[in-house]
Amino acid sequence: MKVYEKAGYETSVFETTPKAFSARDEAARAAQDGFDLVVAAGGDGTVNEVVNGISGLDKRPLMAVIPSGTTNDYARALKIPRDDLVEAAKAINKHETIKMDIGKITDGKSRLDYFMNIGALGTLSELTYEVPSMLKSLYGYLAYITKGAELITRIKSVPVRISYDDGVYEGEVSLVLLALTNSVGGFEKIVPDAKLDDGKFSLLIVEKSNIVQLFNLITKALNNGSHIKDKLITYIKTSKVAVAPLSNDQMKVNLDGEFGGVAPMAFENLQQHIEFVAETSKMRPGSRMRAQTANEVMVKRAEEEFKTASKLVKKHKEGSK
Repeated sequence: MKVYEKAGYETSVFETTPKAFSARDEAARAAQDGFDLVVAAGGDGTVNEVVNGISGLDKRPLMAVIPSGTTNDYARALKIPRDDLVEAAKAINKHETIKMDIGKITDGKSRLDYFMNIGALGTLSELTYEVPSMLKSLYGYLAYITKGAELITRIKSVPVRISYDDGVYEGEVSLVLLALTNSVGGFEKIVPDAKLDDGKFSLLIVEKSNIVQLFNLITKALNNGSHIKDKLITYIKTSKVAVAPLSNDQMKVNLDGEFGGVAPMAFENLQQHIEFVAETSKMRPGSRMRAQTANEVMVKRAEEEFKTASKLVKKHKEGSK
């Protein structure tokens, strides 16, 4: 916390508990209490909880990430150091931020959740949440590779209807992936041209495939990203997606590496919804529309607060007449 205190912040620390959604609830409380910055220290699951805590609010604080999970996809996308927690915190001193797109998911009933990196459907998408937390901690990527080898042998295609901005896809699929960043499962070539703030999902649909075809696609995806041109892949940029199975087969949803329910589901991209501390100077050209400096963020917030205060003063004067 000393890094943030030296940067001019008064700090308060909350340690998550075994209670479900403790990070989400505390993030929401901090935002509603007027905190300017909320820091998520943990893995992608912790970042997801914090994002869910503040995404539904009208006034959302600046967010920062201190990565200490297995893959740390979001920190990778933000170009935050992943092997030194202190250096990750010091990113605040670079005075660089970016407004990131956030995904919103609904089931047409009471379900409402948010995700910041991936939404996926299909057997392969079950990989990250089927690996026990203890194995992730002990073996890291090896645990994922072992489980992945098991899942790919029992992969099952499902007939679906997928609606998106400019059309509809119907057919049997092995995997459906919606990505908000280019870092998926620790790899940066799965959706190589993803932009972080353009209001579009990178939608990747893998048609019905056998084991040999899937291994071929995975090899291309991990090596050079040429899989997106494969005849088994449909690759689309879209702001909205709806996925519905056309059979009684259950299609589980993966949100940022955690189980997120079952389809049918609707996804919406909330463009530039949350500002994050990031090392934008390290981002590849074209990965963002325009990054803001922390100074610009502070000036904008000051202007908004001044406008609010002016309205209150005007209302008070009118009421005293």
